[in-house]
Amino acid sequence: MARGRVKRSERGRGSEEEEEEDEDEREYEVGEVRDRIKSSRGSQFNLLTHELGLGAAASRKFSRETVINGIRDLFRGLVIHPDNRYYRAWKKFILLWALYSSFFTPLEFGFFRGLPENLFILDIIGQVAFLFDIVLQFLLAYRDTQTYRMVYKRTPIALRYLKSSFIVDFLGCLPWDIIYKVGGKKEEIRYLLWIRLSRVRKVTEFFQHMEKDIRINYMFTRIVKLIVVELYCTHTAACFFYYLATTLPSSEEGYTWIGSLKLGDYSYSNFREIDFWKRYLTSLYFAIVTMATVGYGEIHAVNLREMIFIMVYVSFDMILGAYLIGNMTALIVKGSKTEKFRDKMTDLIKYMNRNKLGRDIRNQIKGHVRLQYESSYTEAAVIQDIPISIRAKISQTLYMPCIEQVALFNGCSSDFINQVVTKLHEEFFLPGEVIMEQGNVVDQLYFVCHGHLEEVGIGEDGSEETISLLQPNSSFGQVSILCNIPQPYTVRVCELCRLLRIDKQSLSNILEIYFHDGRKILNNLLELRESNLRLKQLESDISFHIGKQEAELALRVNSAAFHGDLRQLKSLVRAGADLNKTDYDGRSPLHLAAARGYEDIVFFLVQEGVDVNTKGLFPH
Repeated sequence: MARGRVKRSERGRGSEEEEEEDEDEREYEVGEVRDRIKSSRGSQFNLLTHELGLGAAASRKFSRETVINGIRDLFRGLVIHPDNRYYRAWKKFILLWALYSSFFTPLEFGFFRGLPENLFILDIIGQVAFLFDIVLQFLLAYRDTQTYRMVYKRTPIALRYLKSSFIVDFLGCLPWDIIYKVGGKKEEIRYLLWIRLSRVRKVTEFFQHMEKDIRINYMFTRIVKLIVVELYCTHTAACFFYYLATTLPSSEEGYTWIGSLKLGDYSYSNFREIDFWKRYLTSLYFAIVTMATVGYGEIHAVNLREMIFIMVYVSFDMILGAYLIGNMTALIVKGSKTEKFRDKMTDLIKYMNRNKLGRDIRNQIKGHVRLQYESSYTEAAVIQDIPISIRAKISQTLYMPCIEQVALFNGCSSDFINQVVTKLHEEFFLPGEVIMEQGNVVDQLYFVCHGHLEEVGIGEDGSEETISLLQPNSSFGQVSILCNIPQPYTVRVCELCRLLRIDKQSLSNILEIYFHDGRKILNNLLELRESNLRLKQLESDISFHIGKQEAELALRVNSAAFHGDLRQLKSLVRAGADLNKTDYDGRSPLHLAAARGYEDIVFFLVQEGVDVNTKGLFPH
C-alpha cells in the first residue's frame, strides 16, 4: 500500500460544484426536503442528467452574481462540465436543430435540387449551430467508463472526440447545397447529405433520458418514441419514392409511380408543376399504404427500379412492424428493465422524501441505483437458480486469483481460502462514496479487485489526513472485525471500484474451524504495522487479541483432553492447535489426560510429539 499524508479541509473538496444549485434534486422532490442528516463526505457526483428541466429553468430568477458564477463554472479551466446549467440549455437548443435536420435531410435529398433562399438561410444557420457544438465537444468533460471519474484534461477530451464522431460531425456541417451547385450539380454529391443523419443519435439519447425520468409516464414516453420512429421511417421512404421518379429522364417520367398516377379525373403527368405539399402528401400516402401492406392498387410500382425498392422496403417493414408490436406488447405486459429501474427509483424517492434525507446521501443512493441499472453488475440475480455447488465453483474461478494475492491471507491454507471465496459477494462503488466511517462498528471485510480507495483519518477539528491508498489486492475492515474495535479510519472511493466483501459472521464461522489460519491472519496483520502508522498504534490491541485467541484455543484443547474427547482433540490438532500450550494453571493437555486416566488420549498426545517433561504450576 502506498502511503502519503495530505491534509485537507472539508471546504477544500468540491467547493465550486457545491456553489451550483442542484436542479435534479429539486425536480425529484415532492415537498420541502430539509437536509437533516449529515451524510458521508466526498460525494459530489450527480449521475442523473435530466433533459426536461425547462419548467424549473424558466421559473428561476438569475441574479447578476448567479450569471457570473455560471459563466465562470461553464468555462472553468476552458473545460465544460456536462451538468452545467448553461450546457444543458444548449443541449436542448441543439436537440431542436438535430430533430429538424433529421427530418429535413431526406426531404432535401428527395424534393430539392438546390434550396430556395429562405430554406438556404435556415440551413446555413443550422450548420453554424452544429459547428459551434463541435467546438464545445472539444471542451466537454466526460466520465471515464473504466474508473467512472470525470476527466477534465483537454488533451484526453480532444483525443476521445477525434476518435469517435468528429469526422462524421464535421462532414455533416459542410454546406452540401453550395458544393452541389458549385460542383456542376452532380447527383453523386447529393448522396453525401445522408451524413447528416448521424445527428439522429442526439434525438435517440433524448428519448433514452426521457425513459428514465420518473416524472414522465413511461407508457406515454414509449408510445411517443414508437410514433416518432414510425413517422420517420415512412417520411424517409416517401422521399425515396419521389426521388426514384425524378432521377429518370424527362421523357420517361410518365413511366413512374407518380407520373402515371391518375386519381379520378386528376392526372399527375406533370407532377413537377404540382404544389409541393400535394406531392409530399401523395408520396407519404404511398409509403404508409405500402408499409401497412394494404395495397389499394391506385398507387403502385411501374418500373423495375421501383419494384426493387418496394421489395426492400416491405422486407424492412416486416422487421419494423415486429419491433413496434413487440414494444407495444412489452408495455402492456410490463416488466422491462427500464420500467423496473423507474419503479425502484420512484420508491426510493418517496422513501428519501418521507425521511428527509440529506442531499449528499440522496445523490449517492441515486447514483448507486443508476450504476446498478447501467452495468447490471449484481451476479445474484443471474445465477440464483444455479445449485450452490456450481455457484461455489464459479466464485472460485472468478475471485480466487484476487484473494490469493491479498497480503492478509499470506501463508493461509488453500482450504481456508476456498471457504472464504465461496462466501464472497461482488459490489461496485462510485467515486466519492464513503464505504466505512471512522469510529463506526464494522461487520464487513472488503477486498479490492479493481480501482483505488483512500484511508482517511479525521481529526477533532474536522481536518482530514490521508493515511494510505488502497490498491488492487488490498483489504480493509480487518482491524475492526478481527480485534472487535471501532473502525480506525474512513475509507473513501477514489475511482470506480470493484470490491469483494465477506460478512463478519461468515468469516467467524470459518475461523472457528481453521484456528491456525486465524492465528496466521492476526500475525500478518501485526506484521503490516510497520507499513502503516495507524496499525502500529493499534499494535497493543492486535497483540491482546492474539493472546486472547490463543488462550481460548488452549482452553478448548484442555477441555477435550479433560473430558476424554479424542475425536474433538484430533480435529483441533488438524486445525493447527498447539498441544504444548498450557492454561492459566500451567496445565497442558497431557497433564489433564493423565490425571483423568485417559490412556488413549495420553497415547495420542505422545504420538503427536507433545513435551512429556512439562511441569504444571500445581500438583494434581
